[in-house]
Formats: sequence, structure tokens, C-alpha cells
Amino acid sequence: MTIGMILLIITAALILLGAGQRVLDKLRLNDRMALLFIALIIGLGFVPDVRVTPLFSFNLGGALVPLILCVYLFIKADTAWERWRSILASLVTGAAVYAIGRLAPDEPEAMRFDPILLYGLAAGLIAYVFGRSRRCAFIAGVVGMMLSDLMAASWAWMRGIPQEFALGGAGAADAIVIAGLLAVLLAELLGELIERIKRGTTPPAREFKNGEFVKEEKS
Repeated sequence: MTIGMILLIITAALILLGAGQRVLDKLRLNDRMALLFIALIIGLGFVPDVRVTPLFSFNLGGALVPLILCVYLFIKADTAWERWRSILASLVTGAAVYAIGRLAPDEPEAMRFDPILLYGLAAGLIAYVFGRSRRCAFIAGVVGMMLSDLMAASWAWMRGIPQEFALGGAGAADAIVIAGLLAVLLAELLGELIERIKRGTTPPAREFKNGEFVKEEKS
């Protein structure tokens, strides 16, 4: 069982236990939708990759389903600026992870950390820094990781290297899962910490809804 699958199963268990409801609300997802996406990512991950060209293919669970989820979150963004920020954060994340890959040793055995874990963690951290909101961070983590893989494959093809590339296949799916989950986790934990620090000096913004004052929260 891969690390990505383990993380998805743990996430599904937490959702079933009622944890993470705040995060799901911010992502405009309910329990059933989140569990459906997780089930599709895991289940379709075992389906053979879809061949597009002799050198390019993609995995349904590792690439297509996460991409569909990102498109849904993109559409659900509150403002046009949030959509633009998610695009910019995805580009920055993709370029940064690609650069890390170019600077890393050619042989995975020469690296101190598992390259899949390294790239996934790097993508998640960079995605949070530039995405900030939970939706933007998740989109940037997932799409940014995919873009970095596409950049690496394109670099090989431009050099005339007939290297086969499967988007979201094998270990790439693990890196995508790690990046997306870590980005959201950082956005939630650090976002909550920053909100609490601000509440210590500034009264929370409130608005009148359903006959009572409620705190206005950012997504």
C-alpha cells in the first residue's frame, strides 16, 4: 500500500468520524462528495493508464479525478481574484518543484529523502505560501505537482529522449495526494493560528445572519 493511499484512507476515516468538517465547508464539499472523490481516486488508480500518444498517458484516479476536483473548487471560488491567485500559485508551484527536481541528484539512491515524498512536501508547502486560502492551496498543490511532472517530461522530449510519461501514474499519484492534503492542512492550521492571533488584538468581523450576529470567516 502506497503512502498516498494510506493518507487517503486516513482522511476518509477522519471524515467518517466527523473530523475536518470545517475544512470541507471551506472547500464547498460535503461528506458524501469528499468520500466519493477519495473512493474514485483509490479505485480508478488501479485501472490501467489511458494512452494518449506512444509517450504520454494518464491515470484516471491519479490525475483525472484530482483534476476534476480542482476544476470544481476553481468554479466554486468566491471571487475572480481567488481564481487568478489559484492559477498563479499553480504556475509558481509547478516551476518551483520542477527546479527542485532539476537540482536534485539524478540517481534517487543519492538523495537522503524519497523523491516522491520530497516533491510532494515541497509542492504542498509552496502551494500554501502562494495560495493561502484552502481552495487555492489545494488547487496549487495538485495542479502544480502535475505541471512540474509535465515540465520534466517536456524537457526530456525536447532533448530527443523517448521517455514514456504517465501523468498521475505510479509514484506521481502519491506526490499529488501529499501536495494537495499538505497544502490544505497548512492553510487550515496556520490560517486558524493567524486568525487567533488577530482576534487577540482586533475584534472579529461580524455580520447579521438569520437573526443573530455571526463571525465572518475567510475561505
